[in-house]
Amino acid sequence: MIIGPWLEREGPRKASILGGFLFCAGNLITALALYLKQMWLIYLGYGVIAGYGIGICYISPVSALQKWFPDHRGLASGIAVSGFGAGAIVSAKLEVALIQHTGLPTTFLIMGLGYFVLIFISGLVLRTPPPGFSPASLNDTSLDSEMHQVEMGKTVEDDESAEKSNSKKLDDDDDKKEWTLLEALVSTDFRLMYVMFFSNILFGLVAISRLSNMITDIFGKSAEHASTVVAINGGFNLSGRIFFSLLSDYVGRKNAYVLMLTCQLIILASFYFITTGGSTTYWLFLMCMWIIASCYGGGFGSIPAFLTDKFGQYNIGACHGVILTAWSLAGIVGGIVFTSVFKATSEDRDISDPFPYNVNVWWMLGIVMVGWTALLFVKPTERDRKVYKMLGRFFPKK
Repeated sequence: MIIGPWLEREGPRKASILGGFLFCAGNLITALALYLKQMWLIYLGYGVIAGYGIGICYISPVSALQKWFPDHRGLASGIAVSGFGAGAIVSAKLEVALIQHTGLPTTFLIMGLGYFVLIFISGLVLRTPPPGFSPASLNDTSLDSEMHQVEMGKTVEDDESAEKSNSKKLDDDDDKKEWTLLEALVSTDFRLMYVMFFSNILFGLVAISRLSNMITDIFGKSAEHASTVVAINGGFNLSGRIFFSLLSDYVGRKNAYVLMLTCQLIILASFYFITTGGSTTYWLFLMCMWIIASCYGGGFGSIPAFLTDKFGQYNIGACHGVILTAWSLAGIVGGIVFTSVFKATSEDRDISDPFPYNVNVWWMLGIVMVGWTALLFVKPTERDRKVYKMLGRFFPKK
């Protein structure tokens, strides 16, 4: 959030190298803190310094990809964001092996240096495209070409003369590409998107953190079985980042989020029946959790392209950084409220009773409904309106 404007001025190469340095320094400070047994130093090293580093490294490649692939922004951001999740899976396995052989402080030392080497090499190839860059895949008849022309300040001809003036007004107002950063951050659309993004990832965060407990407590499965399901759930999280991002390139960003939030609403509304059916509904429960994981990942993969379409490619760094604070907020709010409600409702109850989980679902259902409603008021982008127009040809008004 703080480094976003500087990233856009200096470019992703400097930003990623700076982020790698901070992330490495945070890991090294954490190794020292563990050796000295100083908790405050862990907070400073891993919490603050490494946190700044990983945040910069997260938004740097995404910002560059939005500029290099204006015709496939969704897919580009989805692949980049899925790499973030895949790296967490790989590093977790590697860290366990290192801890067993070298100990915890040395593990942070080795991992920190390794991270810096990989990030530094990757950062050297990052750069922004030259002025006037246009990918060869854009052509005069494609939807992406029309959207690119809008970005370059050109008008798009409307097929129906009766809608021409309204469409032009929308192009001038809703798809404005010369937003200043302040205009973007204080706009109504950005506030609505913040609420939407918060609600989209809230249940996913809780489901991921509590999935193993629900499998063992409610359905009586073994811990080994639960760990296997959690690993598969991680795969759906990654695939959702690519699938929904790619889908948004074709159906529009807003429409993709409508689909994700609608899936979550249906699952949350039926969660009571899924968890009280015993073994007969177990596989239905797993399918729902994997859909939730896909929607959770899809929200992360699609949001950079959505922000770029709405506020322009030179504001994506800061806008993306700010909206990711909804992720942190959802983790804090979701964790605290869920734990408080769970403890209050699980007293004098059997561990297999799903009631404490079901009570939590109701307040999350309300938040997702608020996010779904907020999304409806976000002004559609040009890509979304093209889809609406196409559907209008198939379903004309009488």
